[in-house]
Amino acid sequence: MRHFLKETDFSYDEACEVFNLARELKADRYNTPSFLNRQSWGLLFYKSSTRTRVSFEVGINEMRGFPVVLNSQNTQIGRGESVEDTAKVLSRFLHGIIIRTFAHSIVESFASEGSIPVVNALTDFLHPCQIYSDFFTLIERWSPTDSFGPECLKGRKIAFLGDTACNMANSLILGSALFGVELALAGPDGFEPGKEIQGLVKAEGLNPTFNFSNDAHAAVKDADMVYTDVWVSMGMEDEAAQRIELMQPYCVTSDIMSAAKKDALFMHCLPAHPGQEVSEEVLKSPQSIVFDQAENRLHAQKAILGKLARLNLQR
Repeated sequence: MRHFLKETDFSYDEACEVFNLARELKADRYNTPSFLNRQSWGLLFYKSSTRTRVSFEVGINEMRGFPVVLNSQNTQIGRGESVEDTAKVLSRFLHGIIIRTFAHSIVESFASEGSIPVVNALTDFLHPCQIYSDFFTLIERWSPTDSFGPECLKGRKIAFLGDTACNMANSLILGSALFGVELALAGPDGFEPGKEIQGLVKAEGLNPTFNFSNDAHAAVKDADMVYTDVWVSMGMEDEAAQRIELMQPYCVTSDIMSAAKKDALFMHCLPAHPGQEVSEEVLKSPQSIVFDQAENRLHAQKAILGKLARLNLQR
């Protein structure tokens, strides 16, 4: 059974096919192939959601499937039923499941204990659907007219500022290694990339393409794109005051953006907190493509589900 728990669950060539499929689906949204014809797909949320829920629910409908939305607190999981038992039970009802949760081990357990494809819609460790959507958004901008695909990402520089140990930074580290992107990370000491993500890059047979420093301006220098994320993720509210104080030097301001290339883009996976991780001026500037990112969650995730459906049909 093929799953999508991390960026490298698709090979480079398979990822190319996903990006090209996303392009096709976006160009002709109202004639989407029936990849999930009459299939019921679960959407299991341990965390609240806007973009993830709506994009997946709409996408499954457009592929002629039936989304079944589940909140962990309104299921027996909330009363202590094990992940293992839940995975086995839901596998008897559903054709696939998409999970937004805390520990990465939860999606791994669903994949190992169940008998249906599992898609990671976010864990505290990785956010692969977001990264595929983001890279698809960049490929749209940077691909030559005669050659659409991730080749245009090779050698490009992305700067990520703030909490460089978060799931978005981890996914950028793994995705950048897969697609040959130079990744410059900048944040305070204590928030640098952890051993787990560094070990995963090596375990996947990839060469790390990132570096970490405390210098935001140096990280952004000559960057093609500047990225940031919230400083206080769900479940970290008790650390909010300390995190906000430590990360003030890494707020993406117009001054920070001026160190990047003149045509540099700004990205944020949203929701944003203007005045914290990014200034309102940058967030609303012509360089900001945050709403293109948000829209492309729909098209990229449809392509991911469509690719999984094809791969698992071939088994």
